[in-house]
Amino acid sequence: MSTWMTLDTPAGAFTAVVDGDGAVLASGWTADVDALLPLVHPTLRPASVRRLTDLGPVSAAVAAYHDGDLDAPAAVPVRQRSGAFLEHAWDVLRTVPAGVVVSYTEYAAKAGRPAAVRAAASACARNAPALFVPCHRVLRNDGSLGGFRWGLPVKRWLLGHEAGG
Repeated sequence: MSTWMTLDTPAGAFTAVVDGDGAVLASGWTADVDALLPLVHPTLRPASVRRLTDLGPVSAAVAAYHDGDLDAPAAVPVRQRSGAFLEHAWDVLRTVPAGVVVSYTEYAAKAGRPAAVRAAASACARNAPALFVPCHRVLRNDGSLGGFRWGLPVKRWLLGHEAGG
């Protein structure tokens, strides 16, 4: 049975949808679980979700991150499905350390396809478990923020938090 919960964070309400084995399927800065469910690949999308007040390690990681343990989300399993490149790119994104930003071009190269800048951008745009797969750490080649599903103020806050500010 998949579960979900919403936590208050300094960057706003944060909701996570978690599979029965503890893997995050989708998460983001919203209080609306219905905004997250369509982000889950159809083969993984739960038919129903049950609201909880605590998601154990997921809740602990979100709280720890906001309290300064910037590596806490990396220890939480995630589950996403797509084509081979996107799945690999999401795995690669999890290796970008907190406090480090990469350009879309650098991200494509890290994912093993330097010419696939658009595909790298697509991996960010289609990333369902935000924070746990830190797409906010990818910037435009000119260093500007670019897009972020949860809004540029949230992206700016996350990057500032990770930079120690």
